[in-house]
Amino acid sequence: MYYYISFWKGVLSGDSIFLLLFLLGSIHAQAQIHKMERKDSSMVSRNYNLNPVVVTGSGHHQRLKSTATPVRVLSSQEISEQGITTFDGVLTRMMPQASMAPNSMGTFLRLNGLGNKYILILINGQKLSGDISNNVDLNRINMSRVKRIEVLDGAASSLYGSDAIAGVINIITDQPTSSVCSVTNATTISGNGVFTEAVSLDIYKNNFGSYTSFSHDQADSYQTTDLEFVKGSDTETQKTIAPLFTGYRSNIIGQKFTYTPTQHLALNAGFDYSYKITDRPDTRQDITGGTDYEMRYKGLRWNVGGIYKFSSKNSLQADFTIDRFRYGKEYDVETKTYQTGDYVQSKKQRMMEGELKSILRLTTNSTTILGADWRKDYLNATSGNIDQSVYTLAAYAQHEVQFLNNMTATLGLRYTHHETFNNQLTPKFTLMYAPGNFRLRATYSAGFRAPGLDELYYHYYSVNRGKPQISFGNQNLKPEKSNYFSLNAEYRTQTIAVSLTGFLNRINDMVVKQNIDVDATSLAMLQSEFPEMTQAEASKLVSYALYQNSDKGDVKGLHLNLSANICKGLNLSANYVYTYARYKSQDEWRLLERSMRHAATIAANYHHAWGKYGLNVNLNGRLQSKTYYPDYEDAPGFGIWNLHTTHSIDCRKWAFIEPSIGIDNIFDKVDRRIDSSTRKYALYSYGRMVVVGLKVKFKYS
Repeated sequence: MYYYISFWKGVLSGDSIFLLLFLLGSIHAQAQIHKMERKDSSMVSRNYNLNPVVVTGSGHHQRLKSTATPVRVLSSQEISEQGITTFDGVLTRMMPQASMAPNSMGTFLRLNGLGNKYILILINGQKLSGDISNNVDLNRINMSRVKRIEVLDGAASSLYGSDAIAGVINIITDQPTSSVCSVTNATTISGNGVFTEAVSLDIYKNNFGSYTSFSHDQADSYQTTDLEFVKGSDTETQKTIAPLFTGYRSNIIGQKFTYTPTQHLALNAGFDYSYKITDRPDTRQDITGGTDYEMRYKGLRWNVGGIYKFSSKNSLQADFTIDRFRYGKEYDVETKTYQTGDYVQSKKQRMMEGELKSILRLTTNSTTILGADWRKDYLNATSGNIDQSVYTLAAYAQHEVQFLNNMTATLGLRYTHHETFNNQLTPKFTLMYAPGNFRLRATYSAGFRAPGLDELYYHYYSVNRGKPQISFGNQNLKPEKSNYFSLNAEYRTQTIAVSLTGFLNRINDMVVKQNIDVDATSLAMLQSEFPEMTQAEASKLVSYALYQNSDKGDVKGLHLNLSANICKGLNLSANYVYTYARYKSQDEWRLLERSMRHAATIAANYHHAWGKYGLNVNLNGRLQSKTYYPDYEDAPGFGIWNLHTTHSIDCRKWAFIEPSIGIDNIFDKVDRRIDSSTRKYALYSYGRMVVVGLKVKFKYS
């Protein structure tokens, strides 16, 4: 009970409580739910589908109501209505089990208490590769092409292989086929230099499709306080220019071709090129917090594939993907070693993956999936002295069968051969009882994660402010393994959907960096390994880091999801998550770093159309309890509310305009604590900002 009280005390201000009570009162007042109907088909209309088609949970297309594995779906319509233009904004505003910690090395993503390396991000079912110090570069995701985002919580290695321990985030892109040619431009501007621009050109004729897109995203660095504690002091402060949020400039160019020569065969090929550079304050002699260089990232992703449908229920699908990613330092301050404009590469990654999958309807009441997957990963890291590669071969099968009218069972198994870790088996079993509009589900799934090439082969030495830092990989590591259990109860109709899920996720042999104390013997070894280390630097060396299998993880929690079409034009949704995430190091259990006990997202959306004009008003909020940092000061909880309005206008049959205006962080919630070596953050908001946007679309039939 203490945690629930502290959650509401620490998270909700009086303003937030008022808004929350208003939303709950609206739900109570509409005890009689009405079905939403729309007879017009113009672009100003809105339809809220509480039973969409999904693919991630079962590996084949089926209605959300019918899938035996619970999946959360975030549609492009919901994303647009909340005024969200970035991928991290989608997750933090709409997924309470997700949290972000942005920095110059990427974005530290956490899902259901577990961090980046346990989360598998897919684009149309194919893995998105490339990371910076285990931080995913989320700016590689082109939001202008997103049709929907499907989130599968928990282990999913039977279908998706390594890394799917905390969950799977599958980004489904859109390739429209309704018009011969369309051009779309969307622009959004808000405070602190935030600016996004997305342009797309879609052509579809005679079964041939060409989809071209360009997106630009930028934001300035900012502080919420310009003070920091002097090192070693808890009272003395000094000025700093170190940003809380690191600014950046990012571009993505995408091209995809599709061709459907017959009703049985569909082919596709495409690429995405991404470029990003940080925008940090330069080093200065008179104040701390500046840097000599910017971080620069480049990604190039190729994909070719096709699907052959023997019939409407039987198909064979093949995909091949090459994903290249690299990053390094681009100097904008002259140093003793580098000139302005010099670029030093830190890390280069390449992934090649080929998959063959068949979906078969062998009997009237069953669906069988058979697949094979080959993947090879390459890593060249100058800073870690690595130039290695590793391959993985896998075969998997899944059989889903309906029996006794209301019962559906799924049994899946994946066999994986890893070049370094030999053979792994990951099973999955689900059972669903579906009387009428109710669903009762039970799931067990196993997960595993093969240690990355950096964790195996790292040989890292650097000097930060005169202090040496050393990290070693460990070729004797074992794969991390998990066991995931969940129970789910759901009621779903066209007007209301309520879902309650309890889960337990246990991970063994967690790979962590452990600090090893330096003695005379180990110091001699380290000086031999790194001859560039001077005697002065060696005298400051207290410990070095070594990757080891030492920890166990235990994550348990509860998800509650509600969505309702209250009446014509009014839709409400609320999502609450309770998570208790721990890890055991040696004999001590501790809370997982960056985990949080309670979080909720709430949204109320109203839409009404008057002829060719449509008004959409969206109020949404994220409420979060304190974030745990076992070795640092915990970050306090917060409540953030946003208001967004769009005004849709069908100017002509061939022209559509949608201006928008809104306010982010209505009540100006900001974490203004003074920075220190023991202080961490969870709220990265700059404060209240006006957001203005304009979307224009031209269609030619």
